[in-house]
Amino acid sequence: MKAKEIRELSVNDLRERIEVERTNLAQMKMNHAISPLEDSSKLKKARKDIARMLTILSEMENQDKK
Repeated sequence: MKAKEIRELSVNDLRERIEVERTNLAQMKMNHAISPLEDSSKLKKARKDIARMLTILSEMENQDKK
């Protein structure tokens, strides 16, 4: 997910999306431990997407406080 797409979401939608992505990442990790994924780079991409969302969420929250 691109930063531009993330910034279009509301704060509540972004929080929900982060939780969904964290759940998906945990599921992918579990599946990868049992039988390796065909494309293990998906784990790295998912972690980076979550980090990107968390960064933008904190920016939005800091903007609201000012």
